[in-house]
Order: sequence, then structure tokens, then C-alpha cells
Amino acid sequence: MEYKHILVAIELSQDTNILIDRATFFANKLDADLSFVYIDGTHGEIYPELVDIKQHTGELPFNEVAVKQLRDFEAYSEHNIKHLFMGTGDLTDKLKETVAANQVDFLICGHHHDFWSKIISHSKQLIDKSPVDILVVPIE
Repeated sequence: MEYKHILVAIELSQDTNILIDRATFFANKLDADLSFVYIDGTHGEIYPELVDIKQHTGELPFNEVAVKQLRDFEAYSEHNIKHLFMGTGDLTDKLKETVAANQVDFLICGHHHDFWSKIISHSKQLIDKSPVDILVVPIE
């Protein structure tokens, strides 16, 4: 199978480096584009659109600390990042449109093996709604 654009669903924690390393490996092997998406689900649906903070000029409508962390993850990656998407609400609601609009054909996300993740699994929701192949990386 040949993938051309990999999208990584990240969170603002050091565990994200595991996902970035895995995604970078695949992107380098496949000569694919690599993009990140972060959804701040703590405030509900404040902004209906995803914003590409790499392309956006002017002031961003997001928490500056979160934007800085995303830029730090971009700097951590050993592969060029095509898009750095950021939004609010629920990623599964935005996934189909984002994938289609950006020709994404492979999605990578993480799954924690803790108590709360067994009750509320965001990766399961992504699997149920993903229109493309998906890799779920276990995170301890």
C-alpha cells in the first residue's frame, strides 16, 4: 500500500513524541507528507473550523501555550510538517472533511492503557469514523 499524506492526531503531552517518532518513520519510508492535528476538547465547539497554524497569519484564536507546544512538536519532528491543524470540539466530527480536503490517506493516533481510556476511548471513536486507514499506537 502506498500512502502520500499521513495525519497524526496528537495531544499536548510528552507521549505525543511516541506518535511523532512512529509517524516520522512511516513518512520517511513512504516519502509521504506529514501533518498534525490537535483538538482542544475541553471547551466544546468554540471554533467550527480547523485552523492551520502554519498558514494562518495574524493572531490565533487559541491558547498561546497550546500553540507553542504544537510548534515545539513540529520542531521535534525530523520530517517536514505540511500542516499543523488546531481546533476545538470533537475530532471525529471534523475528520472526514479534513481528510478529504487535504488528501490524507493514513491516520495515526495513540491509545492510552489507563483506567479512563478504558471508559472513554477517543481512539475507538476515530476508528469508527475514519474514512482512511488508521494505525493505533499503544501508549503506556
